[in-house]
Amino acid sequence: MLDATVLERIGIAIGSTALALFIGLVIVAASGYDPIQFANQLVVGSFGSERAVARTFRYSTLFVLAGVAVAIAFRAGVFNIGVQGQFIVGGFATVVSIVSLAPYLPDGTIGGIVLMVIGTVAAIVAGGLYAALPGVLKAYGGANEIITTIMLNFIAIGFVGWLVAGRFGDPEATATRTERMPENVGFPSIVFDDPNLSIVGILVTVGVVVLVAAIMTRTSFGYDMVTSGFQESAATYSGVDAKRMIVSTMTFSGMVAGLGGAIFAIMIQGYFTDPSGIGNYGFDAIAVSLLAANNPLGVIPAGLLFGGLESSSSHIQINSDVPVQLIDGIVGLVVLFVAVPELFRMIARRTGLGGESR
Repeated sequence: MLDATVLERIGIAIGSTALALFIGLVIVAASGYDPIQFANQLVVGSFGSERAVARTFRYSTLFVLAGVAVAIAFRAGVFNIGVQGQFIVGGFATVVSIVSLAPYLPDGTIGGIVLMVIGTVAAIVAGGLYAALPGVLKAYGGANEIITTIMLNFIAIGFVGWLVAGRFGDPEATATRTERMPENVGFPSIVFDDPNLSIVGILVTVGVVVLVAAIMTRTSFGYDMVTSGFQESAATYSGVDAKRMIVSTMTFSGMVAGLGGAIFAIMIQGYFTDPSGIGNYGFDAIAVSLLAANNPLGVIPAGLLFGGLESSSSHIQINSDVPVQLIDGIVGLVVLFVAVPELFRMIARRTGLGGESR
């Protein structure tokens, strides 16, 4: 794995995914269900209709943004396992800022655009600051970023959930959620006839991927970021403040995760609900990034795969008698098979287990 090129690593990831799906079908057959019908439902639930395609793209948009956030950190040798928390903080900041400022801005399209810009900026700032905290702890305190980011995930879930249920909750709502954002806030439904998907959200996602890829590969900041993560002594020798760069890397990663939260709040929900039930986009994004060999551009097809699996999972639960636990188990197999090869590679690079010649 240490000697594998990017194309070889992507090939390994594709092979791992195919093997995981094959084993999943064997488990389905052993459980007494028709594996051929199950495989057909996987395809139909992902791309079998316009509604399925829209649902797949909706999930994929979030997986891609969260996956890029993970890839930024992993490419720089930093483990940001806290994308879920940064996603939650960003989405919550979007809703609170828009709901709070809406009475002071005019109704109509212009007012809605201004509110969305403000909400998006709030999400980017909130996500970046929330990710900067474990970066500071790692760079200047020697804290393990894996532990701190995992802890911050649960802090975000608990604290934001407390705020949604209390100070920022909608007293007229039957469920735990904030007030709805104004009617003039939302992406237009163009191309897709789906209220929870907009071509604007897709274009923003693709634009972010291209921008991140350009920064990582075409700028001195991206070069310094990668060098600081894997060769701190070399970065320091060349005049780069490695500790500051670690903080910058985590902040950059969190900003993209926060943007994902903004897209989720504006395009899909229109409010913010109990964060424990919004989906594990930030956690699954780890496998998305690993499937893409931590390449920002590779995150797009990897995100589509996970979006398709998520979409087909919803479809199968409604249109099949296969237990949901079995479906989740198959998705878990895909995550495991995809993650393990890249995980071994990352551990070997950090610990030097590959040998002196590497």
